[in-house]
Amino acid sequence: MTTSRRDFLTNAAWAGLAVPAASGRTASQPGAPPSAAQERPGGVHSIIAGDHPYIFVDTCMQIWEDADLANLHRHGVTAYAVTAWTPNATLEAALEGLMYWHWVARRHPNAFVARTAQDIRGAKRESKAALLLAAQDGDWIGGELHRIEAFQRLGLRMMLPAYNRSNQLCDGCLDRTNGGLTRLGGLVLDECNRVGIALDCSHVGKRSTLEMIDRSRHPCVYSHSNPSAVVPNPRNIDDEQIKACAARGGVIGLVSWGPLVMRPDRLRQPTVDDFIDLIDHVAGLTGNTDHIGISTDMSIGTYPDHERDPWGQPEYPGVSSLYDRHVTADIRSARRNLDGFSDYAEVTNLIGRLQARGYRDEDVGKFLGGNFLRVFEQVWQ
Repeated sequence: MTTSRRDFLTNAAWAGLAVPAASGRTASQPGAPPSAAQERPGGVHSIIAGDHPYIFVDTCMQIWEDADLANLHRHGVTAYAVTAWTPNATLEAALEGLMYWHWVARRHPNAFVARTAQDIRGAKRESKAALLLAAQDGDWIGGELHRIEAFQRLGLRMMLPAYNRSNQLCDGCLDRTNGGLTRLGGLVLDECNRVGIALDCSHVGKRSTLEMIDRSRHPCVYSHSNPSAVVPNPRNIDDEQIKACAARGGVIGLVSWGPLVMRPDRLRQPTVDDFIDLIDHVAGLTGNTDHIGISTDMSIGTYPDHERDPWGQPEYPGVSSLYDRHVTADIRSARRNLDGFSDYAEVTNLIGRLQARGYRDEDVGKFLGGNFLRVFEQVWQ
């Protein structure tokens, strides 16, 4: 992110003024050719006309400083698991990022920081937006375990220990090594169990994820990962990881982000049905619908440019290079998500297609939020 949270708070008297509400815009129909709606910036979302009956917990997404925060509760999402700060953060940057969301909640009565699963259920009843504060790294911990409880008390409810690259806790999924949890990483996991922070295995190296799942006394989750058996990608996870997570009661949050859905034999923007194929795969692998969730990796507001170190940086495996070539390399385009679900309000398209593909209302409810709520009720204190 090019602007720090502190700079933004210093220079702005109110958040959410730069992007107008998208009410009145009609979402494009799945399967239609690229249209103005599909080419719109991905951070603008429609106002849903009449809410759907399900609790929708999006377990990975981003909200940027120009977001339309006044309408967070009107997009069909009950709880946003927002990336609370930019990954690979220092302690100070992580703390600034975490506290920013409390500032947002104070400024916007339609949103609040969720601390319990019941808070999320209450958000649905009260037509509010719950903010589930999530960390996509463990770098901020350093070697100081007491920071974990401090951040839990400040609202942190889910974290993954390493973001793609290896750190002091474990290996990342894009790094060269696959050494598993470090000794410190094991202690961090134990402390997360003790204080009630859900452990997220996305972006983490394979051996580390299996050790996390085995060591944790609570179920672990993947907040935004897809089966590599269907979509080979270094960011996706294999069937062994899926089965291990499910065997311990965890949930795999399948993600609608295009580069992790597009198959090498279908070099086009993926559709909602392509995404449901991934749900079918996990349901068949686990034998039930109890271990599947849905995440989007969408943004509300303008996704910032990626910062690059002019002195050089590691060349990690390309996660989106194929998608960049065949669909779009524009990181702000709505086409980075599904044709038919690139706008939060289009969750109704997803619901309709799930039902058309034979999933019961009970199953749809589990996918959208029920399965994750089950884990959160076990983990959070």
